[in-house]
Amino acid sequence: MRAADKAAMLIAQAPDDGADGPSGQALAAALRDSGLLAQCEALAHHPDNPRELFDALATIGRASLSAGRIFEGHVNAVKLLHLHGGPLDGVRDGLLHGIWGAEGPVPARIEDGVLRGQKLFCSGADVLDRVIVSVQAEGGLQLLLFTRDQLLGRLFPDEWQVSGMRATASGRCDLDGLAVADAVPLGRPGDYLTEPHFYGGVWRYAAVHLGAMRALAAITADQLQARNQSGAPLQAMRLHRMVTACETARLWLEQAACTVERPEATAADAEAAILGRLKTAEEAATVLALADQALGAASFATRHPADRIRRDLNFYLRQADPDGLAMGSLSRVLADPALRDRWIG
Repeated sequence: MRAADKAAMLIAQAPDDGADGPSGQALAAALRDSGLLAQCEALAHHPDNPRELFDALATIGRASLSAGRIFEGHVNAVKLLHLHGGPLDGVRDGLLHGIWGAEGPVPARIEDGVLRGQKLFCSGADVLDRVIVSVQAEGGLQLLLFTRDQLLGRLFPDEWQVSGMRATASGRCDLDGLAVADAVPLGRPGDYLTEPHFYGGVWRYAAVHLGAMRALAAITADQLQARNQSGAPLQAMRLHRMVTACETARLWLEQAACTVERPEATAADAEAAILGRLKTAEEAATVLALADQALGAASFATRHPADRIRRDLNFYLRQADPDGLAMGSLSRVLADPALRDRWIG
């Protein structure tokens, strides 16, 4: 059994020990016990077959969007360790990694060798073992690696009070007063934003979205068949469109994975990931609307299998600044003759 499939099975078997199903601890245990976290040493950066990474992300996303968010953060962090010469011993040992980039009211920065500020949307704040944070330094954003022990008393996962993605416990991290010398620096200031590894990575969380889209399509198909409605013209039309939406997203994202994850990928290749992520969001919105129409009011019951996926996916699709991604991508495509030829012709 593939590690991703085993992780999905363990997630399905996880106890409902959280406020909205399995807790972050249960999801992290499933990822770790399956061997998937350790497998990311080879899988996260220039894998021999990028489709394996794509399949792993979609598989975990189908099992649980919260688990998918935590897993995608691990993949992102491990890739950054590879790119910037960070320690990989913890990856081999199955430690859960993540990266926190969103700024708090006081942006994270370095002042005289000491950190100031906070981070928000710190996914996995209750379960990560090692954390990469981005902080403003002279010359650009600097990545710093901390262990969980170094952040004791500075993590506030209980502040995460939202309707979706509850199990990610994406609370706040207070960095104020930490010594920069106690962290492991990754690369130089500004390296973090290098393409195709920054925006070029957005295909990964879109692959997690696709997993949830497939889950909704499967739930819809099962329930329509159970109601003997799958042959009703309007219902069949809805289900057909959900299937084609998922397949459209898959084709875009597999193309993005195979383009960006090549060792010889260039900065311009990041557009494949950006466009794939944006197209997936469009198709996800279609799947959500059609699932609501097909399943009706019953699917809004809190114990219905579609309810948590709906809440989680609607929230997760807002990551991160899709309008900014779209406008920036369009400007680059129109300004660069090679990009224009590739995407417009």
